[in-house]
Amino acid sequence: MVNKNTDDLKSAFAIRRDYKEWMKIKADIHNGGKFRTFSEGQVWWCVLGENVGIEINGKGSYFLRPIFVLKKNGRLGFIGIPLTTKAHSGYGYLSFDFKGKTTYAVFSQIKTISVFRLLRKMGEVDDLDFEKIQKGIGEFLGFL
Repeated sequence: MVNKNTDDLKSAFAIRRDYKEWMKIKADIHNGGKFRTFSEGQVWWCVLGENVGIEINGKGSYFLRPIFVLKKNGRLGFIGIPLTTKAHSGYGYLSFDFKGKTTYAVFSQIKTISVFRLLRKMGEVDDLDFEKIQKGIGEFLGFL
């Protein structure tokens, strides 16, 4: 028996994805990934991938997206917040200035990320914006 509500929901995500290219890159990252030295408050180009449903994707042939390093999880991973320059407002987004551009932290997409996904460092946010992001994620998660 087909559930009409499920079919309606699937039609809302009618974009078809081909994961073949992403799977090759993903295997290369896992098998040959490089250890990077990184710190909290930095922004990196990250090989985020071709994801499922509402999960934020990387772009281009390497599936890249800027990621803000919120919290280190040892030397092999971290909790990261994907970034975008596409304007957003409201719950789940926080704007800040990064390298002269208005950038938005996408709090709903916070995730644990392997150091092997880091490609190259873009820079660091200033101390005031770092505190702003920390406070914003705390509010978003209901901690503050």
